[in-house]
Amino acid sequence: MKSTHFLDRMREQEKWRNEDSINLLPSENSASPQVRALMSSDFGNRYTLPVNSGEGSAFVENAYRGTRITTGVEASAEELCRKVFRSRYACVQPMGGHIAALIAIKSTTARGDSMCAIPVENGGYDGYAGPYIPDIYGLKAWTLPFDQASQNIDTEKAAAAIRKRRPKLVVLGASFILFPYEMGPIREACDDAESYLIYDGSHVLGLVAGGEFQQPLKEGADMLYGSTHKSFFGPQGGLIVTDRKDMDEAVRKNLTWRIVDNVHWNRVAALGQALLEFERFGPAYAKQVVKNSQRLGRELSERGFPLLYEHLGFSRSHQLHIDQKELEAIFRLSMNDFSVRLEKSNLITDSIGRLGTCEITRLGVKEKHMPELADMFMDGAKGEDVRKRVRRFRDQFDMDYRFR
Repeated sequence: MKSTHFLDRMREQEKWRNEDSINLLPSENSASPQVRALMSSDFGNRYTLPVNSGEGSAFVENAYRGTRITTGVEASAEELCRKVFRSRYACVQPMGGHIAALIAIKSTTARGDSMCAIPVENGGYDGYAGPYIPDIYGLKAWTLPFDQASQNIDTEKAAAAIRKRRPKLVVLGASFILFPYEMGPIREACDDAESYLIYDGSHVLGLVAGGEFQQPLKEGADMLYGSTHKSFFGPQGGLIVTDRKDMDEAVRKNLTWRIVDNVHWNRVAALGQALLEFERFGPAYAKQVVKNSQRLGRELSERGFPLLYEHLGFSRSHQLHIDQKELEAIFRLSMNDFSVRLEKSNLITDSIGRLGTCEITRLGVKEKHMPELADMFMDGAKGEDVRKRVRRFRDQFDMDYRFR
């Protein structure tokens, strides 16, 4: 390190990630200057202490004074959240997608129940595997039948398994997610089995909010939740939305002094600003994300880069999936070593086989830019130093554009 001064580290980070590099991670996004300003505001220093008013279990009073503005910020953010996600109820208190999942699962299950989700080996979220959240809550965990050829659940077999095994909870959503689920038959099976159906939209939350991909609540989910910093361009955090009053009440019950102690008000204010931006131009952004994924997939494939699911149009989301066996055969590198090679040229990817188009879309990148991006990517993949080209590519776009 050149310096141990944290402000120096901040300037170095911002120059590298916001000027010198191209981010192709599907799990990150770029927030607007307004969102970032709210994150560094006085809201970040403030605290609340809800107390029971004596009217049942509702926390409707606050032991701390000076909270009238933060209380209003939360109410405004929830109102915007309901509008953007077209839901009756919304909660913006979860401090991350995983925290939102903990709240959602606690609100729909009891110790000894069973739950099922997408298999980890098929891109499902590790947290839903037995040793993690199910172990914390004393749940039995099993996985839904999955069709690797279509990167999707096997709807018929999954519905049959739900009817047979009658889990208390079915979770849709995954870390590797390219295509929408056929939710109708799953909803019918859940009704027959008296199961809750919830949707982890962590990766596709921005697409859902923008009217792309699919609409989980309309298609039968009892609850939708997820991270607010992936395809959704907010601060790191989470949210939960539902159309069911009983679900909202269960969520509220599991917040204060159970899963959430306090709320980070700078994050809530920043999320509110991001929701306001989504209300204004989210649909255009979401459409462009999908277009960029499909065009980048096509351009890379034409240049010989090994991507999966070309026969399905590569993607309907912000992700592209790399054929890792073919990649190792072509480049003689593991996926991890390949990502390290790209990072040396300031092309940022993950080491588990995904590419993402959400942050480049925020910059203003469109289909017409994909041939140039694909050329740089391929040259970087071959070990060439393309840092100067990456910087010139970034310089085409206004730093404050952010798809506004």
